[in-house]
Amino acid sequence: MVPHKIIAVVEDVDAARYALRWAVQNLLRNGDLVTLIHVYPSSRSKSKKKQRRLRLKGFQLALSFKDLCVGVPEVKVEIIVTEGDLGTMIISMVKEIGASALILGLHDQSFLYKSATVNTNMNSLNCRILAVKQPSTDTTTRTRDTSTNVVLSQIEIVRLCAPEPKSSFRICPSSLWMICFRSRRRKGST
Repeated sequence: MVPHKIIAVVEDVDAARYALRWAVQNLLRNGDLVTLIHVYPSSRSKSKKKQRRLRLKGFQLALSFKDLCVGVPEVKVEIIVTEGDLGTMIISMVKEIGASALILGLHDQSFLYKSATVNTNMNSLNCRILAVKQPSTDTTTRTRDTSTNVVLSQIEIVRLCAPEPKSSFRICPSSLWMICFRSRRRKGST
């Protein structure tokens, strides 16, 4: 059996932890290579202490995710902590590693919803994208086995950006037009 190369996105949200737990229980096999990637935002300040602190915090978070992988024997886990844009860095790592699957937790602030450019580039990846959404707390309180209640979507991202809200009334681009229109009516009616 050829081992799979899987990338899991490490974020400090419960949905990301839940997604990795799901993958450990349902996807990972002996001998697979799991790359845990955490991307911290670029700092505008050039303070080395701040960058070091962000890198250390990201590495500690990734180590806690590595502990979730102990359920599968002989799984090789590597950790990458880097600085930059989350979506761009993940796309480049998937291509560089040649990953067969990308595991991520789907939540309101997910990078999948933020950038049309990232979504367009995600279409070009030759891997499965498994976005796992953590079930609501109402579901988990009703049943003990939450693994059957997971909302899993293998998604092809065409464009996940929400459309602009449409206004229900017409907005006049210039108030000057309204004044000119009214003043002409008054002159003609006298």
